[in-house]
Formats: sequence, structure tokens, C-alpha cells
Amino acid sequence: MSLMPVAEALARLLDGVEPRPTEWVALADANGRILSEDLASTRTQPPFAASAMDGYAVRHSDLSAMPARLKVIGEAPAGHGFSGSIGPGETVRIFTGAPVPDGADTILIQEDTTRDGDIVMALERPAFGAFVRPAGLDFKEGEVLLKAQRKLGYRDLALAAAMNHARLPVHKKPVVAILATGDELVQPGAEPGPDQIIASNHLGIAALVEDCGGEPLDLGISPDDSVAMAGHVRLAIEAQADILVTLGGASVGDHDLVQDVLGAEGMDLAFWRIAMRPGKPLMAGHLGATKVLGLPGNPVSSLVCGLLFLKPLLAAMLGRQQSAALESQAILGADIGENDRRQDYVRAELAQDAGGKLIATPFGKQDSSMLALLARSGALIVRPPHAPALKAGASVPIIRL
Repeated sequence: MSLMPVAEALARLLDGVEPRPTEWVALADANGRILSEDLASTRTQPPFAASAMDGYAVRHSDLSAMPARLKVIGEAPAGHGFSGSIGPGETVRIFTGAPVPDGADTILIQEDTTRDGDIVMALERPAFGAFVRPAGLDFKEGEVLLKAQRKLGYRDLALAAAMNHARLPVHKKPVVAILATGDELVQPGAEPGPDQIIASNHLGIAALVEDCGGEPLDLGISPDDSVAMAGHVRLAIEAQADILVTLGGASVGDHDLVQDVLGAEGMDLAFWRIAMRPGKPLMAGHLGATKVLGLPGNPVSSLVCGLLFLKPLLAAMLGRQQSAALESQAILGADIGENDRRQDYVRAELAQDAGGKLIATPFGKQDSSMLALLARSGALIVRPPHAPALKAGASVPIIRL
């Protein structure tokens, strides 16, 4: 069987994927969620001309000669506007955020005054309209301020609150069931046997799912037993998971049972074996409405494939326009050899030179079991199939981590 190019595999994986439906959530629960509809303001902000400073609301024409003597006829704290009107020679004590009274057009800040009883002396003449925030300065009713497909953060939520939205329309989180497989695996904190290792991939993939806006569902670790593994797979179907991610066991060894088990449960295999390094044994298919993504068991292969395939799959389910990992350019920090027929994702340190240019220096060892190198990496250098050898200083595409 020939190896499928990365771009073709990704296109096939995303083909026909529809965004998850909308649900309405409380504003306090919307952080990190993906907005499913444009959001327009229900009000004008500020809804009235408001003072931007503590001071006195005045008629600018009363300040033609300095110092000017004005009579204080009332007070306007925030939330309690002055109900009357200001006439010639009159002023109202005003505080930040309060409505500017009728008749006033300028704010005289308190630092530029002296006061004796109900008489205020204006010592400096402000510009006309100084420190007055006009109605609608920030936004107006009906104005679309947050667009669909935006990932909501703290600034967006503050804005949505100011727009007087208590609930927001967001895409439902895709549920991603994660099944680690292998007799050799035990959970972190357990005491491994002499031939066992600590499972790590499922936790890294779960964190990636959360970062991408999905909801991870940990199915635990299945031993290399068809009956037990089938039971775990059925848990994903019963949970109506949008995606089932399996970790390991999808290759061709005698103990690699994942494909056979999934096939027996009714999976339609879309493709298997990708022309990439690390991650060649990647598998994709579907079990009814559930997408299946079989990631390799080696830790680096698993996480790199999650970045390249699971992340854009989740983006598509959330209606976001991200069909591939975002690439940028960097300067190669060391020589790199020619590549073979597989697209290579080379772990590299990332730094900046004095001019601010990114420098990507590949690590000498690239074994797919070396998770510590991935944690130290700032980028993956993307090496296309049959790419020629390059000297340090050449420009190379990278995926920043």
C-alpha cells in the first residue's frame, strides 16, 4: 500500500465535516468558547453624553473671561443625573460617568477650580466639549461587534456584557473520546511492572482537545485484548462522541488490534499510513456519525499527528477556518540533510537573532519516543518529501509550538 501525502490525508479527513450545532451558555461560562453567530449590541454605549472626569458641568460660553465665577445649583454623581437644566452663570458638580446635564457642553475638571460654598471659580478655560463622552462613543445599538467563529476571551466577554448579553450562542463542544491501548501502559502514579511504561499520550491529547475547544472523554487504557478493546470502543459510541481517538495498536504487528476491532464494530476505513515522519501509521475512518482517528503509539508521533490532524478536525467542527497547522518562516540554525519520500516534521529549538528574525535549530536526535525533546522544542521544521540538503542560514517553513 502506498503512503498518502499529508495534504491529501488532511483534505479527506475534513471532507464533509459540519460545524456542531449552537447552544446558548451563560456569559460566565463562555470563556474559550467559539461564537456561532454574529453578536450585535442591544444598546448604545454610553447611552447618554457622560462626564469623563470629576469636576463641574459648565456652558463653555460662560468661560470667555478667566477667572470665571459660577454658581453651583446641584450635583450629579454616577447613576444619579441632575434633573434640571444649567443656565447662564450656573454649574453642576459632576462625577465620572454621570450624565452631562441639559444646557452644559463642557466639563471643567476640579483641579482647575477653587470653591467657596456654592460659588466656584474657574481658573483655566478648557476646550469646548472637553471631557464629555458623547452618546455612542464606544458603540451603538445594532452594531455587530463580535463576529461568528471568534474564540471568546476576557476582552470579548467584557464587551458582550457591556452590550447587555447575559447568554451567548456558541458551538457545542465536540466530544472527543480518547482510548489508549497496550499491555505495556500504566497510569501516571502507578508502579509499572518490569516490562511496562507510564502512559502519557492520552493526557497530552486530552489537553490538546481542551485547548482546541473540545471536551475530552477519557476511556482509560485497554489491554491488547479484542474483547476488552471492543468494550472500550462501545463506550465511545454510547457516549455519542463526535471523535474517537485511539492511541497505538494501529500498525501491522501481531498485537496491533485496533483496526481489526474497529472494523468488527463497523468502522469504515477512510485511509491508513501517511507519508510523514513521525506518524506514518495514522489511521482515519468513521463509526456511524463518530469520526475515528487512530494515532500512533510513540509519544512524539501521537502529539505531532494530533497537532496536524486532530486540531484542524476540531476547528472544522467548531466552524473555524483552520484547515492546516499555521506555518511561518525561520532561518535554519544548523545544516540539515536531504529528506526521503516522507514529509518530515523536525523538532527544533527556536530563538531570535539581534534583528528579530526567528532561528530554528534542529536537534541532532529525532527519535519519536523522545518526548523531552518535544517539550523543549519551540517549532517543527517542515521538510517536504525529497527536500534537498540545506545549509545553515537557509529559509525553512516552521510550525511554531
